[in-house]
Amino acid sequence: MNQGLPIVFIVDDDEAVRNSLRLLVKSVGLSATALVSAQEFLASYDPLQPGCLVLDVRMPGMSGLELQQQLNLRGAVIPVIFITGHGDVPMAVAAMQQGAFDFLQKPFRDQDLMDRIQRALDKDRANRAELGERSRIREQHETLTPREREVLALVTSGKANKVMAADLGLSQRTIEIHRARVMEKMGASSLAHLVRMVLDLEDSGGQAATRPDSAP
Repeated sequence: MNQGLPIVFIVDDDEAVRNSLRLLVKSVGLSATALVSAQEFLASYDPLQPGCLVLDVRMPGMSGLELQQQLNLRGAVIPVIFITGHGDVPMAVAAMQQGAFDFLQKPFRDQDLMDRIQRALDKDRANRAELGERSRIREQHETLTPREREVLALVTSGKANKVMAADLGLSQRTIEIHRARVMEKMGASSLAHLVRMVLDLEDSGGQAATRPDSAP
């Protein structure tokens, strides 16, 4: 995995907010990149680049939640810190359930944001060190049963539990149990983490990890 210096990415459509947050991050000696939209971030982001993402929930075009979903499917383990207005708290809670690292409600103190950024960078460092252990990941993958491998393939291709249940002819509850076992056996902390593991296995020649959408 890339061992370069981490970058704090700031994505917000409000120019004043973007500039003030970028200056705040740089004032403590961290690298910062400010972007105007989710689309601009996706177009330029390298999943191997260490760092964290400070993301506004509500933006024109692609929302912060939609960007997070895209990152999950791409296996980008970058920790996401959502910035929310008062009315966006339920959305932020939903984002946390999808694997966001944290959220901060406006108005907030500069120090509160910097504390979260430092924790997010620590988390990113730990995630990347763990993902670098490909031999361990392969061993964990080999502990999965054939059914669990089927569930893994469907989960990492973005299928919802209800859809997986229909595809495999199982109850949704059974899918939830298999999914939980897959997460536990693989040692994945989130969906994005699981996807990144599968991508790493594919890159290193782990043919058993191939997902349906990666087949020719």
